[in-house]
Amino acid sequence: MVGLQVTVERRAPRAAGAVGVIVPARGAVPREIPLSRAQLAAMGFEGKSGQVASIPGRGGAIVVAVGVGDPRALDAAALRTVAAQMARAAASHAHLATDLATHGRGDRAAIAQAVVEGLRLATHRYDALKGDKGATPALAHVSLVAPAAAQAALRRGVARGTTIADAVCLARDLANMPPAYLTARMLADRAVALAGATGLRAEVFNKDQLLAMGCGGMIGVNQGSVEPPRMVRLTYAAGGRGKRPHLVLVGKGVMYDSGGISLKPSDPSHAMMKADMSGAAAVLATMASLRALGCRADVTGYLMCTDNLPSGSALKMGDVITIRNGKTVEIHNTDAEGRLILADGLSLAAEQEPDAIVDIATLTGACARALGPHMAGVMGNQQGIVDQLLAAAGRTQEKLWQLPLEREYRKMIDSYIADMKNVGGADAGAITAALFLDEFTDGRPWAHLDIAGPMWADADGGWLQRGATGYGTRLLIDLAEHFTAP
Repeated sequence: MVGLQVTVERRAPRAAGAVGVIVPARGAVPREIPLSRAQLAAMGFEGKSGQVASIPGRGGAIVVAVGVGDPRALDAAALRTVAAQMARAAASHAHLATDLATHGRGDRAAIAQAVVEGLRLATHRYDALKGDKGATPALAHVSLVAPAAAQAALRRGVARGTTIADAVCLARDLANMPPAYLTARMLADRAVALAGATGLRAEVFNKDQLLAMGCGGMIGVNQGSVEPPRMVRLTYAAGGRGKRPHLVLVGKGVMYDSGGISLKPSDPSHAMMKADMSGAAAVLATMASLRALGCRADVTGYLMCTDNLPSGSALKMGDVITIRNGKTVEIHNTDAEGRLILADGLSLAAEQEPDAIVDIATLTGACARALGPHMAGVMGNQQGIVDQLLAAAGRTQEKLWQLPLEREYRKMIDSYIADMKNVGGADAGAITAALFLDEFTDGRPWAHLDIAGPMWADADGGWLQRGATGYGTRLLIDLAEHFTAP
């Protein structure tokens, strides 16, 4: 993937049209700024956290100044955001030079990684269908200026940051693509190509195979679409001697979700439903990065891909379907389709007897309403795997909040003609959805990520850009890299 180029240099190249500096709220002003603190304050720039100013500098370069408040608070997470702010402010310049990666506390390679993530994620745009590319940032090259002693660590961080940011941008691009540009078959083809390029094994299962396998959730949800479903299984083998921990990731891949017979209203949220495959996109992007990052756990990824559309053959309320593990489900809402395809994926995952299973899905509006647009919900049947996800969230700034898997609510999805219903009523929708999914884990350690809130951003901000966010990609990469059997 081609994106912003980041290199490590001993000094700022003469070609740099912009120089990026951080300015604390107190103390000396960086020498690159030919103004006093009083002069900066007079123009409304006091070095407060989040403030940005472009100032004519020495030698014709523009100085992009980013306020950081108290510099003692700068860690890798804070510097990721500062890098994003700097990149946005320098977007009209082709080349930026900055010593940003030499600031902050903590491991220097980790700081460089965070800086690169902030730079590349803030400047990424999905512009494949735009004739006018004027909104795309001109910034093409950033030089991270550092003394010789720090350069080896910075280069390691740059390499990791580039790989991880590229994975997020891949997930964003996939989720931003209109439905006609990315069907289930197209995503499967894309996954096979990526697998060949990144050292993965790819297996693709078509409609007839899914039917023979008893994947009634996939077949049922797909009934209303002229586009056939696809399930993709990706396998990463870490190599090396001895038994390695095995993690399975299952991603919801509803390529377009109309709600089926339970048709969604024609509103802005419906227009976002091309991104209802964000979970599968995050799993694919994660899997494609593991070899380059040297992940030491074995990881399997399932992409559960289909449309959910209304037609004369579509799934109906009152229908009963049979999931891969033999459990029957009465349909009370065809717009609660994600849990049906995940049920098949979780059943298959459990059959592999892994150390843990994690599913990721844009699953419920209830979770989005509870936690808002910047935080996903996590629930699970084993605290050890939930704790590993919460730790990964802390390291990556992909926020998670644990919700209770309240067993008393299981009766809300009871059905009088089948093993269960696919919805539980108006209350506790995120929890009852998770309780439904737990029925298909066969008791294996499992956690569920409901990313309905943070999967989309309405405006640029920090290292997020408008549109699909690629949320969960960095979180799952971090989980896989640190994974231990719970």
